Amino acid sequence: MQKKHTQYPHTTIPLAAGSGGAASDELIREIFLPHLGRFFVSEGEDAGVFSAGDSAKDFAISTDSFVISPIFFNGGDIGKLSICGSSNDVAMMGAKPEFITLGFMIEEGLGQDELEKIIKSIACEVERTDLKILSADTKVLPKGSIDKLFINTTCIGKVLKSGISSKALQKGDKIILSAPIGAHGASIFASREGIGLHSNLQSDCAQLYEMLEPLFGGDFEIHAMRDATRGGLSAVLNEWANASKAQIEIDEECIYIDEEVRGVCEILGLEAYMLANEGVCALSVEPSQASEICEILRSHPLGRYASIIGEVTEVSSTHKASSNQNLAKDTKARVVLKNKWGSKRFMEYPQGELLPRIC
Repeated sequence: MQKKHTQYPHTTIPLAAGSGGAASDELIREIFLPHLGRFFVSEGEDAGVFSAGDSAKDFAISTDSFVISPIFFNGGDIGKLSICGSSNDVAMMGAKPEFITLGFMIEEGLGQDELEKIIKSIACEVERTDLKILSADTKVLPKGSIDKLFINTTCIGKVLKSGISSKALQKGDKIILSAPIGAHGASIFASREGIGLHSNLQSDCAQLYEMLEPLFGGDFEIHAMRDATRGGLSAVLNEWANASKAQIEIDEECIYIDEEVRGVCEILGLEAYMLANEGVCALSVEPSQASEICEILRSHPLGRYASIIGEVTEVSSTHKASSNQNLAKDTKARVVLKNKWGSKRFMEYPQGELLPRIC
C-alpha cells in the first residue's frame, strides 16, 4: 500500500493559503513538497541558484504571478509591481537581474487605455535597470474568468554575491531593515472599495538592486536577505528562524513605521509587521560590518531609513535546515520582539489572510 504523504487538514484550499504566512507554509509543506520537494534546487528561497554550462558564475531565477486588486494603486500599478517583485526576488540572492519573461492573462473587456498604461509602466521599469525581455505571452479569457489582468514573470540574473540563504544565519548576526514597513499593504487597504479610508499613503513598490549593488561588489558577509512581501517582516523573520533553527530578537523601537501606516493599522486592528511591502528588504549580516552596511544603504534614497533592528541570539548547532520542518514544533526557532519597557513577546508567524490579492 502506498504511504499517504499528506496531513493537510483541509479538503479544499482556503484563501489564507495565499497569504505568505503559516497557511502558505502549510500548503507547501503538506501538498507540494511531498511530491516535488526532491526536485527543488533551492527549497525555501525566493529564487533558485543554478550553474549554466562553462560559466564561472551562477545564475538566480525566480518565477512569480501578480494578481493585485485594484490593478492601479497609489504609487504604482500591476505592471510596475510585476517587474519590481520579480527583479527583487533575484536580487535577494545576490544577483543582478538581467532577463525577464512576461505572461499576460487578460479579461475580455479590459480597457485599451488601461492595458496600455500598464505596458508603459512595465517599459519604464525594464528600462530603469536595463532588463531584457526574453519571451512574452498573451492570453485573453472570457469575461468573469479572471479579474481584469494577471501577470506572470520569470526573472534571471547573474549571481554576484554567493552564499546568501535563509539557512545561513549565524549567532551574533545583526538584522538590518532597509526602509519603513507596511506602506504597500496599508495603501492597498486604504484604496479598496468599501473600506472608505482617505490617505495620501503610497506603495513603496520599487526595484532594490541599485541600492544593493555596492554590497554585492564589496567584501561584505551577507548571510541572508529577503524582501518583505506577503506576510511582511514577520513572515521573513519567522522563515529565517525556521530554516536556520535560530532565535532572533528584534528591538521594536528600531523598526521605522510611518505615521499614516500606524493610523491605518490602528483603525483596522492590524500589526504593521505583517503588512506586505514591495520596496523593503531585511538582511542578516556579520555584526562587525553592520554599521558600514547601513551607511551604504542610507546613501541611496530607497535605504535612507536603513537601521539595525535586532540580532540572531541563538542558532542550533545541530540544525538540519529545511523548510519542510514545522516552525511551531521547534522551540529554538522563534522571533522575539522587545518593546521600549523591556517586555518581550513573540513576533508570530502571520495567520489567516489579512488582505487577499495584495501582490
